[in-house]
Amino acid sequence: MKTQYVTSCSTSGLHRLAYTDWGDIENPDILICSHGLTRNKHDFDILAKKLSLKRRVICFDLPGRGESSWLNNKLAYDYNQYTIDALMIIARTGANKVSWLGTSMGGLLGMALASLENSPIEQLILNDVGPFVPKSALLRIADYVGKPPCFDTSEELDHYIRTIYADFGELTKEQWQHIKLYSQRVLENGQLSLNYDPGIAQAFNSKPLEDIDLWPVWKNIQQRTLVIHGVDSDLLEPSTVKKMINTHAHSTLLEIPNTGHSPALMNNTDINAIERWLDKAEPN
Repeated sequence: MKTQYVTSCSTSGLHRLAYTDWGDIENPDILICSHGLTRNKHDFDILAKKLSLKRRVICFDLPGRGESSWLNNKLAYDYNQYTIDALMIIARTGANKVSWLGTSMGGLLGMALASLENSPIEQLILNDVGPFVPKSALLRIADYVGKPPCFDTSEELDHYIRTIYADFGELTKEQWQHIKLYSQRVLENGQLSLNYDPGIAQAFNSKPLEDIDLWPVWKNIQQRTLVIHGVDSDLLEPSTVKKMINTHAHSTLLEIPNTGHSPALMNNTDINAIERWLDKAEPN
């Protein structure tokens, strides 16, 4: 799938957002996929290939990740900027309404968009994230974000990726290879590192880390919502999941066993469950 680009803007000036566009571009049923903090659009390749048989699927890199531009102003890596970029991607589709699948940070972004008046989000899929994120999970993420190590060999990088992303769930050798392929960046000295701007940590750590409480935002979300929960997740706690389902009339829960934060959504069982949920949408 060939990467395409759209231009967006920030306090640093103009930057390019990379995205892949799967399926029939004339299909009005559009799903947009948004990745986690240090991840990229290729996390959704397997899912997009399957789901695009019935709908158009767009997966994009937020700035500082994958093939999108890095921002000069590192403090601009925040949700205000990501909202602008997301709306730019949505506008690119030409659609008034889209479905949104967001993993972790991409899910928080989806919640923010869905809570807006006249939101373009018609259906919302939250992959292992909700309106409450405990400080302990944020501290765990802060321990590695912005500190990507360098490796001399592909084998060293492979071991690191399998360790740091062990909570993605039960993956095949081929799926791990896919993650490694698109997670790596070759440095000028020939070493390998991770494919994101370490500067994203400046905004993440710009304030003392505390629990994230977005329950007021959750109250404003009326869209049909699928909550995906990695059963062993430290970021989306069972009590948060229970409250989400009990306080949202149009929510559905998908529990994924033997998985932490966050489910990779690469196996047929998980993808088929998402597809069944999408297929049950009421026609416009």
